[in-house]
Amino acid sequence: MTDYQDHALAAIMAAKPLYMKSASLSDQVYTLLKELILERKIPDRSEMSESRLADELQVSRTPMREALVRLAGENLLIRRGARSYAVRSVDIKEYLDTMALRELLEVEAVGKALDRISPDVITAMIEELQQLMATEQEEHLYWRFDEKLHSVIAEATGNLVLAQVLKGLRINVRLFRLHSPLHRQKENHSEHLDLLNAMLKKDEQQSIQAIRTHIQNLRNNVIGSL
Repeated sequence: MTDYQDHALAAIMAAKPLYMKSASLSDQVYTLLKELILERKIPDRSEMSESRLADELQVSRTPMREALVRLAGENLLIRRGARSYAVRSVDIKEYLDTMALRELLEVEAVGKALDRISPDVITAMIEELQQLMATEQEEHLYWRFDEKLHSVIAEATGNLVLAQVLKGLRINVRLFRLHSPLHRQKENHSEHLDLLNAMLKKDEQQSIQAIRTHIQNLRNNVIGSL
């Protein structure tokens, strides 16, 4: 067994058990593996054997195969063989290309979503964000809020294609961050708050500038660390 296989199986062994009645087994496996990947518990390039993972989680091959195919369809995994996958690695060029496209599409999304998101939803997110800002939090809590915020905006546009494309771009960013941890959580929280406050005021120009500044700062932070 390779070191990368060891990493994947070790993360699985330490994970929470499955078999929640509220979700299908395939959905549970998918959710668990996705969480382990995005929270850097399974490193990029880690090999994920369908049979070994199924044995470790004590599930049949079918739900495991369905979950792995689904993750590959979201570009989190790449095929290594007929029954083997690996966590996809995103290099600096793909990350910068992703952020350039994100800037264009996030600006479009904010502009379209501005009149579609209720003030109550925005206010609730501001309160949640302020609670995060007032406490020391683990990185995964930052990412969960980040995903929620950008998803709410994208889905509010009413353009399902735009929302799906942006979801894929955010996955690229998370994969890049598997080997390049985020070091500006406080700054990102502040930028998110600026965006939400501008959206609460229905100020289109300020909202667009806030999201553009946020994306540019993320990109420039990575460039500056090269």
